[in-house]
Amino acid sequence: MNGGVTSLERAGRGMAIATLASRAAGFLRIVVLAAALGLGTRLLDSYNVANTLPNAVYELVVGGAMASVVVPLLTRAALTEPDDGVVYAQRLLSLMVYGLSAVTVVAVFAAPLLVDLYTPGFTAEQRDLAVVFSRYFLPQILFYGVSATAGAVLNIRGRFAAPMWAPLCNSLVVIAVGLTYLAIGGSTGIAGLTTGQLTLLAVGTTAGVFAQLTLVVWALARSGFPVRLRLDPRGIAIRRIGRLGGWVLISVVAAQVLLAVATRSASLSGPGGITAYQNAYAVFQVPFAVIALSVMTAMLPRLSRSAARLDHARVIRDLSLAVRVAAVTMAPIAVAMMVLGGQIAILLFGHGRSAAATVSLLGLVVAAFGLALVPFTGYMILQRGFYALQDTKTPALIAAGVAAIGVAGCLGAAWLLPSADIVVGIPLAYAAAYTVGLITTALVLRRRLGRIDGNRLVRTHLRILVAATVGAGCAAVTVQAVAPLVPPGWAGSPVTIAVAALAGGLGYVAAGRLLHLTELRHLVATALHSVRGG
Repeated sequence: MNGGVTSLERAGRGMAIATLASRAAGFLRIVVLAAALGLGTRLLDSYNVANTLPNAVYELVVGGAMASVVVPLLTRAALTEPDDGVVYAQRLLSLMVYGLSAVTVVAVFAAPLLVDLYTPGFTAEQRDLAVVFSRYFLPQILFYGVSATAGAVLNIRGRFAAPMWAPLCNSLVVIAVGLTYLAIGGSTGIAGLTTGQLTLLAVGTTAGVFAQLTLVVWALARSGFPVRLRLDPRGIAIRRIGRLGGWVLISVVAAQVLLAVATRSASLSGPGGITAYQNAYAVFQVPFAVIALSVMTAMLPRLSRSAARLDHARVIRDLSLAVRVAAVTMAPIAVAMMVLGGQIAILLFGHGRSAAATVSLLGLVVAAFGLALVPFTGYMILQRGFYALQDTKTPALIAAGVAAIGVAGCLGAAWLLPSADIVVGIPLAYAAAYTVGLITTALVLRRRLGRIDGNRLVRTHLRILVAATVGAGCAAVTVQAVAPLVPPGWAGSPVTIAVAALAGGLGYVAAGRLLHLTELRHLVATALHSVRGG
């Protein structure tokens, strides 16, 4: 038994390392492309929009249903079919190839319409280039679908490494493309872009996704699974997949509508607006992906077991603890984003061919996204309470409401703010939407479970707010004190960030201890446990 536990722990740590490495490489990819194509250029905006389209279409068609519907069906087939679900998996892979091939062809023909949907603020030159890029990128829809399905089959067969490491392979290919483009002196302007440079960017980017697909399919074949297409993919309960994925689809559609409206609004901010929004959103996602997502992944099986036993008291206790610990962890990171947003932007993007004005704008957007980090994290954790209760309808409806508020906020920013400030209003819309989503989710869960430890949650969040305010004050004062002592720009930003983060962190912890913020002790104990490998 102990050996089994050790094996699971090792697998879990391996997956965590792979996830962290893939996230880091994905972020490095963003930095390299910004340096190569020029942060703030119309070229990078066109590239980024075109590269968003295959992900958006894939998520709408199948991505949202993959984990919640397809994986459980594969698991059931592996347990109930006499061939361990091999034929079922082959038919599912075949369906993905045939169906997504058709979707890809339609998307390629519809590329101008898709680009127009996201970019009302583009010039004709930008729009034409985005259409060209998108026609190279949209075949990624097929690659993502087959890679995800093959990865799911591998996971069912107990093989986790390749699906976790495959995104790293993708990012490394694109990083190499960006560095090559930089080395050959590729243009940062659309007019100066040669056919060879365009082909390098377009083919190289899609080659990264194809490399991801190749690694996963190769690993699937190596596992002993007979990789083959079946001419007749029927017999996999397509209607059941559609029925089960219905509510999940609503959540996905809501998220994609918000993404589209936010991107449209950012395009109205002029050159660099879309890139500032997307790169700031990437910064915003890093702490959530590395910290909060790990908390949610670890807690969902335990929540599901407690819910299955109708042990609602334990469900409430676990949800409350997860929200409180996540809030204690995320609050100082949110403060760092708000106080040090400009310095973070300079450190990550203030080099290469980046425009200083766009770097400054990016810093403001990062700071504004700091306001959304804590409510977004709490909202996402509480949503797991519904999933543990096997309720996908309620979180889907709440997600639709959150998206509606976010869309209204983005449209309001585009309508009310000067064009240069529209992109700064987008994260404020996100913050408002996720705050309402958090409160709504808590109230609905309280009605479902009877209580959700609300008084303790409110007290803890008030203490966190006070401690975070003290930390923010310490960090802000430190930034002002350090400014005359360090060189301006990229050379001084690491020192400023390090010293201000240290001062802000000490102020936050000291205030938290004085306020008896007990979740800080739990956080430290968990960190020490992880470091010791316990």
